[in-house]
Amino acid sequence: MLEYVVRRGLYGVLVVALVTVFVFLTLRLIPGDVVRLQLADAPGVTPEQLAERAAQLGLDQPLLTQLWVFLTDAVRGDFGTSFQSGEPVTALIAERLPTTLQLGVMAVLVSILLGVPLGLLSAVRQNSWLDQGLRAVSVAGLSIPNFWLGLLLVTYLALWFSWSPPLVYRTPGEDLGSNLVHMALPAIALGVAGMAAIARMLRSSLLEVLRSPFVRTVRAKGAPEHTILFTHAVRNSLVPVFSLLGLQVGHILGGTVILESIFAIPGMGMLIFESVQVRDYPVVLGCVVVYGAVFVLVNLVVDVLYGVIDPRIRYA
Repeated sequence: MLEYVVRRGLYGVLVVALVTVFVFLTLRLIPGDVVRLQLADAPGVTPEQLAERAAQLGLDQPLLTQLWVFLTDAVRGDFGTSFQSGEPVTALIAERLPTTLQLGVMAVLVSILLGVPLGLLSAVRQNSWLDQGLRAVSVAGLSIPNFWLGLLLVTYLALWFSWSPPLVYRTPGEDLGSNLVHMALPAIALGVAGMAAIARMLRSSLLEVLRSPFVRTVRAKGAPEHTILFTHAVRNSLVPVFSLLGLQVGHILGGTVILESIFAIPGMGMLIFESVQVRDYPVVLGCVVVYGAVFVLVNLVVDVLYGVIDPRIRYA
């Protein structure tokens, strides 16, 4: 098991490095010069001033040199300094990361707490009107973009119930109630797609297990249906669901970029959104590395949990 974890960890590091290189090169293709954007309001900017500012930011070096400097510093945990604020990128990420992690965890909980019961009901009541309705809900959940769903929630809650989330973000330490209310709508908007995917996957997997020979044998021995369902069938149906849940983490992390901006949540998603607009390369790259590391770590944990759920995988 240890060898497997180490091997997967090394693969994860390689994936994060490749994603970082891709984003680094993509950022340089975005129209707009970061130096000119910073000095746009300064009257009578000369070419010498532009060159001096580019040298201060390290943008006068060859592109591959800039990439190498960033990667070698990132290995030591140093993502550089923000072009805009002059603060260390590591400090900015450390300040914003807990907020995004809270939103992500709440979205995952929404996906699990809604998706698992819906999948169970749909499988148990196969081809009934309830099954058809839940499958339609799942298709809708997968089809609606999370940012559009967030806007719909805010709009119609205000129109129908004259209610809107708090306008000012409060940390859990400042006001836990206000914080949870503020986070509820974006967590639901982020978690609906995961809920729909989990419900569909669990239904399909559970129906396959319920038709398997070992379930027929257990049923022939006179075991109650609730024992067959929860003791034997559900556990054997969870492996593909866990795989899907690991992939949904990437969807949730990507969704935070827009939803945090819509709901004025000062997390890493909003930090990325603001940094891309002003071409703050170090901040964007630092956030990408952290997002990639979180995604790889979650999927590594999911892979290890396979052996807990199904001992046959662990023995293999």
